[in-house]
Amino acid sequence: MAPEVGRTLVFLGVALALVGFFLWSGPRIPFIGRLHGDITVERDTLSVYAPVTSMIVISVVLTIIVNLLGWIRR
Repeated sequence: MAPEVGRTLVFLGVALALVGFFLWSGPRIPFIGRLHGDITVERDTLSVYAPVTSMIVISVVLTIIVNLLGWIRR
């Protein structure tokens, strides 16, 4: 049981470090949040921002990474 717990903790630590890195460097990535399909509505007292295209791009990239990790682990 101990090796599985250790492996899980290492995986969670690496995942947490990657999330922290992306949050830290997020504003420096020039295209995220400014793609053509991102919706921005600004009125006098209302601002709505829906990053539709950015979320699709991030989802595709994360799906590829998770599938590669699963393929490597086999």
